Amino acid sequence: MRPDLPHTLGALRRSEFSETKLGRRTVKEELRSNLMARLKAGGELFPGIVGYEDSVVPQIVNAVLSRHNFILLGLRGQAKTRLIRMLTTLLDEAIPYVAGAETRDNPYHPLSRQAKLTIAEMGDDTPIDWLTREQRYVEKLATPDVTIADMIGDIDPIKAARHGHNIGDELTMHYGLLPRANRGIFAINELPDLAGKIQVGLFNIMQEGDVQIKGYPVRLALDLMLVFTANPEDYTARGKIITPLKDRIGSEIRTHYPATLEHGMAITQQEAWTRRDKTVDVTIPAFLREVVESIAFLARDDKKIDKRSGVSQRLPITVLENAVSNAERRALKAGEDETAARIVDIFAAMPSMTGKIELEYEGELKGGDAVARELIRGAVGRVFTTYYDGVDFKNVIKWFDLGGSLQLDEALPAKKLLKELDAIGGLMEKTAAVGIGPGASNAERAAAAEFILEGLYAHRRINRSEDRIFTADAKRREEPRPREERDEQRRRSKRDFQ
Repeated sequence: MRPDLPHTLGALRRSEFSETKLGRRTVKEELRSNLMARLKAGGELFPGIVGYEDSVVPQIVNAVLSRHNFILLGLRGQAKTRLIRMLTTLLDEAIPYVAGAETRDNPYHPLSRQAKLTIAEMGDDTPIDWLTREQRYVEKLATPDVTIADMIGDIDPIKAARHGHNIGDELTMHYGLLPRANRGIFAINELPDLAGKIQVGLFNIMQEGDVQIKGYPVRLALDLMLVFTANPEDYTARGKIITPLKDRIGSEIRTHYPATLEHGMAITQQEAWTRRDKTVDVTIPAFLREVVESIAFLARDDKKIDKRSGVSQRLPITVLENAVSNAERRALKAGEDETAARIVDIFAAMPSMTGKIELEYEGELKGGDAVARELIRGAVGRVFTTYYDGVDFKNVIKWFDLGGSLQLDEALPAKKLLKELDAIGGLMEKTAAVGIGPGASNAERAAAAEFILEGLYAHRRINRSEDRIFTADAKRREEPRPREERDEQRRRSKRDFQ
């Protein structure tokens, strides 16, 4: 905040914040004016918000330009709270208010009796304080135990007795969150969880712009921008938004999950804590990021998972963080300074996945761990197809068909693991398709080779046990073989018999 800001009412009148400029401009007019200036100047309105550029953001812009109170309606993990918090960037850098006033009164148009008395007594010497953007944002998580006193206010008998005021005097009032948010943005998260009688208390504020406390004729024409968030599931599961309140909300804006894998990966990369100290340098291959993100996309379409609850974007974020941590743990135990995240690390990250999916009856029968393993296997198969669709892996599969087996020990150092993988003919040369060539580190090459084996397993071309032992797929070997192969087998059997 600027150090040269005036701190008395007289100095304020003589400054650039004169009554002519500040006047009675409401917070909604302030947001609208600053938004219009931002639109003219160009640039990003909500930095860090990915995938909403052509859907949610234009609707928020329209709501602000229309001076609407609005609600963001969407499933969990769709950046609803982050969006409403970023509305503060559209507020003025600082605004003046009467120092000590609980309702943060405009010095030129005081609202509360306390501020009016102060100005009447002190005139131009009235002390002025300043509100920053962040101080003008008040957020409340709706819970069933919230009371009218919490939201609007109550009479304070102790204050009345201490100062000798009549119990019905406005000076005895203890103001709640809404009056204290005056001249700012007031946000309520999970609105349906708010009791119906409390929602009724919001009517006058939204329509007439005033409040009444305990039936006393105290009227405060509050200047507020009201924004809400809600989950559609909450309408039936935990509560509802009563119809009269819903009617007074200017705009209802639907949020959504990332529409493309690229958007999802961008969000996860932005939010996941992967840039850590350099005790261990962990590389995250591109294909592994795609697998992590594909898990969320598959989960949102899986019949065993409750779609009404949704699959939060926090799932791929926490899975990636946990996978990196598992790679760090492996490297520290092996005494390595650098490593690469592998598919095995995603399986190790299952505890960060199972708590974020609500299962349907079929999923409950299978169990959360089994559903999570299926999702990982499906994600690996999907990403494997994008890189290796139509690629010939005959030599790799033949190695297993001839009796080869390989156990990928999670704790094995990258150099030793790579030596075992090199024994599989034709495997390592295929890693170039995922951008990892011969010049890459041992850890990266091992991670790419493991991805290939997991991809072949996902497509049922080889088999893998729970102990991570890769072998030939017995079912595939039992399938009818070409006539030439059958004839060759007969000739070999005849020679062996002779």
